[in-house]
Amino acid sequence: MQNLKRIDPEIYSITKREEERQGEGMELIASENYVSRAVLEAMGSVFNNKYSEGYPGKRYYAGNEIVDEMERLCIDRAKKLFGCEHVNVQTLSGSPANTAVYFATLKPGDKVVGLALDQGGHLSHGHKVNFSGMLYNFVQYTVKPETGYIDMDLVREIVRREKPKMVLAGFSAYSRNIDWKAFKDIADEVGAITFADIAHIAGLIAGKQLESPVPFFDIVSTTTHKTLRGPRGAMIMCKEKYAQAIDTAVFPGLQGGPHDHINSAKAVAFKEALDPSFEKYAAQTIKNAKALSDALMKKGFKIVSGGTDNHLMVVDVTSRNVPGLTAERALDAAHISCSRSTIPFDPRKPFNPSGVRLGTPAVTTRGMVEADMIKLADWIDRIITIAAEKPEYQEMKGPELMAVMRSHKKLTEIGNEVKEFCLKFPLFKE
Repeated sequence: MQNLKRIDPEIYSITKREEERQGEGMELIASENYVSRAVLEAMGSVFNNKYSEGYPGKRYYAGNEIVDEMERLCIDRAKKLFGCEHVNVQTLSGSPANTAVYFATLKPGDKVVGLALDQGGHLSHGHKVNFSGMLYNFVQYTVKPETGYIDMDLVREIVRREKPKMVLAGFSAYSRNIDWKAFKDIADEVGAITFADIAHIAGLIAGKQLESPVPFFDIVSTTTHKTLRGPRGAMIMCKEKYAQAIDTAVFPGLQGGPHDHINSAKAVAFKEALDPSFEKYAAQTIKNAKALSDALMKKGFKIVSGGTDNHLMVVDVTSRNVPGLTAERALDAAHISCSRSTIPFDPRKPFNPSGVRLGTPAVTTRGMVEADMIKLADWIDRIITIAAEKPEYQEMKGPELMAVMRSHKKLTEIGNEVKEFCLKFPLFKE
């Protein structure tokens, strides 16, 4: 980054500090990962300079022959990776992709059945403060209170009663496998469109560790980062009968020119995911999640649903007398990043919920294995114990709480241990 250093030393300095933060810390945010240098280089390429409204072979600007070649290659790799009939790689991110799916298949007021946010769903799956809940009539299903698993009997009951236009399956904080065929069978009873959002588990599906909804569902959306380990972006896969509607919804319906530099980076990430080594990565991600979950439960933490089948888990930290915000800030002060999360039927408010969400994609990318998860669980246990020491911590607001946690001597000591450990696992393999 020598040109950046010369032209804008302030941004260069900030960027280097962020690189140091990532290298010295334990990244447990389930939706984050580290990309390869090749993906980073593609994102910083001259494709950033080009406008290419339209699709390969049908653009509204001149000079797109090479862009067409790149996008076709990206599409071909995505099809090979997921076995889909049609794919649109131009969508900018997860929520815009979901917007395009709704835009292509629904009218305002149409009824959709989806998983509620506090049960592990996503904002764009019908929450009332999100466009999806404002424009469409979402009826939301839940997990079983006693198990934490999706209540498929309730899904069937709701679908039969409500007769929705669409049935949506997918999540942002659910740690169990989804029975895609069961969802498809239920939707078929009322002739509903099936839509799967696999943003979190796309890499585990591409890595042949989890079953894919592509053979069963009409439409599947995903981000291209998270477990797929590509650039921040998204794509939509669908049966051929929905291809024109999806493409028209993306452009000209919702977007102008695609981000060609990001699409080229998607193509690189898909090539990496097609390599046999990616299957080993996906398998290790799940092994690490199971090892971390088991180790935490042995230390007395309550895990929603009692474990995990994928890359993430939601930990009810109130089982250790700490709310989610306090736990998140204490962990952050010790160089362990996570995100606070509601638990099913959470009695607490979303800004300071009962849980934290942990994920293993990023630490697995760095080369950590099951034994390292045992060590990580020990750090988490020690940190949460410190966070539970003083009741006043639970009353503090975010910035005040963070300042107190960062000045805590014991948390600083643990943070130094974490930093020393993480530096053994460089972000990039040279």
